[in-house]
Amino acid sequence: MLDDPSAALLGFDNVLFPVGDLGEAVGFYERAGFPVAFRLDEIGLAILKVGEETPGLLLRVEDGIVPRTPPWPSPRVWLEVRDARAKGQALAAAGIPLLAEPFSVATGWTVEIADAWGNVVGFTDYLKRPELARKS
Repeated sequence: MLDDPSAALLGFDNVLFPVGDLGEAVGFYERAGFPVAFRLDEIGLAILKVGEETPGLLLRVEDGIVPRTPPWPSPRVWLEVRDARAKGQALAAAGIPLLAEPFSVATGWTVEIADAWGNVVGFTDYLKRPELARKS
């Protein structure tokens, strides 16, 4: 534990996902509801918006990364949505396969997807504990 207030954690900056093909990755995430904040194909980089916050999901082309098929042990990033089951239906309608049907968690429901390179994104809600949900 650091006692220096200048070293305190303030929040997330960007979440970085390595991908093998920027165009394919951006297309996948756009279908999943992530708007592109900016894209620099010449350096293999795109930042996608997550809500109204400035930090986002950063996609970066990495040499040697290849597609892999689920399931696999992997870190996950979960993002808050108003209704995870509705998000699951919207994802399926957009042609994005769910890793599993939405499942119950302590605060509400969660649904997960994965891109072709094994990066897992979950969408979770606070329907069971609305007092913990974001206000906006």
